[in-house]
Order: sequence, then structure tokens, then C-alpha cells
Amino acid sequence: MRAYGRRIGGRLRETARHRWALPAVAAATALTMALTGWLGVRLYEQQAENRRHQDILAAARQSALNFTSLDYRHYARDSENVLKGAAGDFKEQFAAQTAELTKLVAANKSVSEGQVLEAGITRADERTARVLVVADSKVTNTAAPAGQARTYRLQLDLVLEGGRWLTSDVEFVG
Repeated sequence: MRAYGRRIGGRLRETARHRWALPAVAAATALTMALTGWLGVRLYEQQAENRRHQDILAAARQSALNFTSLDYRHYARDSENVLKGAAGDFKEQFAAQTAELTKLVAANKSVSEGQVLEAGITRADERTARVLVVADSKVTNTAAPAGQARTYRLQLDLVLEGGRWLTSDVEFVG
């Protein structure tokens, strides 16, 4: 009879141990799922931010390239490319000066072939960004028929409008 009592007691101790195992496994599973969900959200947010930064840099590079690549033979097309990527005051100012610039560029037979060397975001949020761009261009005109190399350091402010990043301001810096 004693052996029988030990067995029952052993089973009771074993059953009590199992009572704690199920809630522990459930808690561990819930914690793992919560952590996996949190990491998934963080990964999604990081990927969205990386895509936004890539879009900002691509728009800034294109805008700087358009701004530094102008040809008197195609100035209407080239200035239109600048305006397509522009917004706000910058767009208004550039559009207002286009007629005068067209005459000046044609009179000097100016050709500028730009190349973006580097671009980096200094600040960005969901709707605005500031990008520093270093660009080179070779400029030929009646005063310099052999061409002159020029380096530009530009600060571009961009805004998100209609799903596109547009340049709202350009400043020459440094």
C-alpha cells in the first residue's frame, strides 16, 4: 500500500508541475508573437524610410542635373525640365526669368553639361527634405569656347506634392 501511495503522490506532484508548464508556454508564445510583430513593424518602417530617402535623393539629383545642364539650342526643353521638377517660389522665380534667360543663353551660345558627384540628405520628414548636392559642369560659351569646368555646391529644399518630390528652393552654398 505504501508503494501505491507514493505513486499517487508522485503523480500529484507531476500534475502540479504541468499546471505551471502550460501557462508558461502560453506566455512565452505570446511574448514571441508580440516581439515578432514589433520587429515586423520596425522593419516595415525602416524600409519605408529607406524608400523615401532614395526617392528624395533621386529627385534632388535629377533636379540638380537639370539645373546644371542647359543648352542654348534646346533651352525651351531644358528649362521645362527644370520647371517640371520645381515647386513654390523656386518654380515661380525660374518661370519668371525664363524669357530673359533664353535670350541671354542664346546670345552667348551657352552650353552647360552637368554631372552630379554626390548628394546627401541633411534632414527629411514625410513631407519636406533638405539635400546638399555637389555637381560639376563643363560650360562653353562665346567667352569660353574651349570650355570651363565649374563646381557647384547646392542646397536643395524639396517638398512632396502629388506623390512627387519637387524642388522648392535652390541655394548655392560653400
